[in-house]
Amino acid sequence: MKIAVLAVQGAFAEHIDKLKKLGADCIELRQISDLEQDFDGLILPGGESTVQGKLLRELHMFEPIQDRIRQGLPVLGTCAGLILLAQEISNDGNVYLGTLPVRVQRNAYGRQLGSFHCEQEFEGIGSVPMTFIRAPYIEAVTASAEILARVEDRIVAARCGNQIGIAFHPELDEDDRIHEMFLKMCG
Repeated sequence: MKIAVLAVQGAFAEHIDKLKKLGADCIELRQISDLEQDFDGLILPGGESTVQGKLLRELHMFEPIQDRIRQGLPVLGTCAGLILLAQEISNDGNVYLGTLPVRVQRNAYGRQLGSFHCEQEFEGIGSVPMTFIRAPYIEAVTASAEILARVEDRIVAARCGNQIGIAFHPELDEDDRIHEMFLKMCG
């Protein structure tokens, strides 16, 4: 199984390390020609969503990636990746890929000082560690989206079909179950 990881900015190396540990082959998406390779799934990592969105357009990768997701390519978006997937961003006029039917709030937990770690239930997996760094959260989901996790009363993970959006960073914790779940989706 081969997983592509968007590698233009952000925490892509940590995702690659985790995927390789789980036996997946990985490719880094850095330029349009990288999209010519075959791959079974895509990870959009944490980082800075505004920069990632801008680079996707400048590198002419935006529409091809958006089209593949719309055609059913399994995708996992973490933190900034969730923002890239969201159909609506309540505190930002931008919409990026807009394929996941959720409304998110950027930097919902505040600046770097608002970062935190907790353990909460994740649907179908159990209690998992969650590391939030300048994280968004999901304000609302449409009827077609399934809520996968909450922290207090805030939605922090959702799924719709081939897409999973997560507000935290599973690549930064020792627990592999979220990546394992994603690899099963890709298989």
